[in-house]
Amino acid sequence: MLRGSGKHNGTDYSFEGIVDGDGGSGVAAEAELLAFADAAVVMDDRLGECRGHVVDRLGHGAMIDAAAVIAGFDAITRVADGSGIPLEAPKAEATAEWRNRLGIDAFWTMKS
Repeated sequence: MLRGSGKHNGTDYSFEGIVDGDGGSGVAAEAELLAFADAAVVMDDRLGECRGHVVDRLGHGAMIDAAAVIAGFDAITRVADGSGIPLEAPKAEATAEWRNRLGIDAFWTMKS
């Protein structure tokens, strides 16, 4: 999704900055959004605080959008992992370079 939005609005996002959490992704309020996503996925005690930081930086509507994206990605991943859905060959081929660059194939969900 981010790659598509970047092409649409002419922004070159750094996926490495998103995956490793070190910043420099090009996403507005990235630190707040990463903290919000991390807290939401594990239901951290800081979730309310992180949600507030996103609202402060981007507004309530953006926080709702971010929550929906977090929930969607978490749900889609759980369905795929739980059912053992493999990555289709054409998608594996098309994404091989950037999955390798980002280290995605080393994530625990890819090992099963």
